[in-house]
Amino acid sequence: MLKGKKIVLGITGSIAAYKACLIIRGLVKAGAEVQVVITPAGKEFITPITLSALTQKPVVSEFFSQRDGTWNSHVALGLWADAMLIAPCTASTLGKMANGVADNMLITTYLSMKAPVFIAPAMDLDMYAHPSTQQNLDRLRSFGNQIIEPQSGFLASGLEGKGRMEEPEKIVARLDAFFQERERAEGQLAGKRILITAGPTYEKIDPVRFIGNYSSGKMGFALAEECARRGAEVTLVAGPVALKTEHPSIRRIDVESCLQMHAAAVEAFANSDAAILCAAVADFRPGEVAAQKIKRVGETLDIHLVPNPDIAADLGQRKQERQVLVGFALETNDEQRNAEHKLEKKKLDFIVLNSLRNEGTCFKSDENQISILSKSGMKDYEKKSKKAVAADIVDELCATLSSKNKQSSL
Repeated sequence: MLKGKKIVLGITGSIAAYKACLIIRGLVKAGAEVQVVITPAGKEFITPITLSALTQKPVVSEFFSQRDGTWNSHVALGLWADAMLIAPCTASTLGKMANGVADNMLITTYLSMKAPVFIAPAMDLDMYAHPSTQQNLDRLRSFGNQIIEPQSGFLASGLEGKGRMEEPEKIVARLDAFFQERERAEGQLAGKRILITAGPTYEKIDPVRFIGNYSSGKMGFALAEECARRGAEVTLVAGPVALKTEHPSIRRIDVESCLQMHAAAVEAFANSDAAILCAAVADFRPGEVAAQKIKRVGETLDIHLVPNPDIAADLGQRKQERQVLVGFALETNDEQRNAEHKLEKKKLDFIVLNSLRNEGTCFKSDENQISILSKSGMKDYEKKSKKAVAADIVDELCATLSSKNKQSSL
């Protein structure tokens, strides 16, 4: 599945740099187009001339070409590639990637990369085992990068550890398997219509004030892009957010209040195969909205609130046997018990649980840490990017839709 794929190969200053030649040969043999980006330290271990001869492309190392001053655009490389592979990747480069230290062409290319990134660490076994290296690896995993685990050996203490870069043929096979799986996944939702709600709702108090929350909509928009990538026709009902959609198969409906989101969701759900209710919807709204800006008069201001419709519960009552309904639960305490109650009460097929106790997730963050609860039990997931979390949720959605289709055909 590597035929026609565009791969950026990053090479760093490791003795394993010579193995990059074997990686290039494997990728090119499989039909891939390879562009090498090498660090200055990497050139101490292998020459750009050797690499260029294998790829039939000039090797990129500096921001500007020493020959004619041409600017090498890391942004263009990030848009060009179908994947980026950094092999070998030293401890130094891992640290720079994890912390955004953009002091060479390879790191700036990584930071601009729109495609999946694979990292093949290569270093002394004790260096790999060091807590700082492991912390950087965990951080990179949370960004959605895929780590190609190194081979085992023996630490200075005599215990077994890892550090030696995986063999080139296995690295190439890992990329090939990834593209095979992605091609399979891209057709999983072909012909399916998916409703997704995202972002906050704003409930007006007067013309200039509202009741709202901190939701950025990032999780819902990531879910919309993932469903569309897998072939679905997506209706995205979005509260007031500053995000944009990218995939052409996403039809966006912008709303402001819960009542508007409720109306749009009910209408779209009737013709949907599934709905993922990711929006942070206000439970209450002011009973009356002032026509003019409320002036500061007196020491207190009382606002009478009335309940908003429960979108999840309403769709649960309307759900047909063929449809899948997915809810979200953001909790601050008794997380599992509260999520299980919502799962049952609102007739959800499964519910995605996240907690404000998990620092650096939820509102405004680019990361999330979830559990998925269904009648069959609960699955816990590691903290990772919301894009990667979206893939986990859509995997569960696909499995649930497939199960329902099998049941209906019996």
